[in-house]
Amino acid sequence: MTVLNRRTLIKIGGAAAALPLLGGAAFAQVDKVKAAFVLIGTPDDNGWNFGHDTGRKFMLDKLGADKVETTVVTNVAEGPDSERVFRELAQQGHHIIFATSFGYGDYVHKVAKQFPDVKFEWATGNATGPNVSIYNAKFHEGRAVVGTIAGLMTKTNTIAYIGSFPIPEVRMGINAYAIAARKVNPAVKVKVVYVDSWFDPAKEADAARALIDQGVDVITQHTDGPAALQVAEERGIVGGFGQGADMSAFAPKSHLTSIIDVWGPHYVEAVQAVLDGTWKEGASWPGIAAGEVVIGPYNEKIPAEVVAKAEEVKNAIAAGTLHPFAGPINDNAGAERVAAGDVIDDGEFWAVDWYAEGVEA
Repeated sequence: MTVLNRRTLIKIGGAAAALPLLGGAAFAQVDKVKAAFVLIGTPDDNGWNFGHDTGRKFMLDKLGADKVETTVVTNVAEGPDSERVFRELAQQGHHIIFATSFGYGDYVHKVAKQFPDVKFEWATGNATGPNVSIYNAKFHEGRAVVGTIAGLMTKTNTIAYIGSFPIPEVRMGINAYAIAARKVNPAVKVKVVYVDSWFDPAKEADAARALIDQGVDVITQHTDGPAALQVAEERGIVGGFGQGADMSAFAPKSHLTSIIDVWGPHYVEAVQAVLDGTWKEGASWPGIAAGEVVIGPYNEKIPAEVVAKAEEVKNAIAAGTLHPFAGPINDNAGAERVAAGDVIDDGEFWAVDWYAEGVEA
């Protein structure tokens, strides 16, 4: 495995070939795959990047060093600099490049057109191309489970969601969390704060403190680290939820459970397809039923009846008998958005630009 940070990659990039990899069969079999992983942070964030790196290691263990070698580039910001990183990885002969953050999309597609023999996979993306696939996890299904716990355990009826950016994926999680909480406790309101970053522990901690000062006693977050949980532990509120990985070690009293992303099987499948010459443009979006979204161990302080209700929601989602966005659903201005008997289907999620009833954003 090669691990590079952004600056190191830029320094060595000038030695790479200056021309795109052209010619030959676009998706031929290969004997050994060079796979690159581009991370917005570092694997020690104990959340999003940790989850993807854990998936990479799982893939290496399953396929073996004789079949795949990997490069990891860390701390790549969502901006023009990422384009340079993707281009240099392609020039260095990588067969497949995994872009693990939403904001990489424009640059992935631009570079993919220049390197038609290189496969790109864009995590949480919303557009494919001839050599670009997208993959995601139905995090909102996990939000329905933890929202159920929050609605049943809050003492103040004021819970919170710390978001990164107001993009569809994050709004989806906020709405699923709020709808599930209000199903079991109609008095709940959900305060939302955005920190304009995927990983900024200081901002996340400040947001958590401000929310607790406003009466919030349960917090979840769509950011990459455990800072909000650590504040919850310090302040002694009911608790919060980990994101992307089990974060219980950082707040053993306040960590109620985590939504754990299991990326390893997808990485095995994608790299095996490159080996076999069967990789093709597509979209992958599994959830709880497929085991890509997992609810971690429950804190022993959660009452048995609350655990039972959370498990009921989780199992119903897995069985397909419960949809987190089944109507009727009103928005926070009182307008009906989903009629009784209807659901927001997979294709409609990405156009949702409103918040569910009870959300203060």
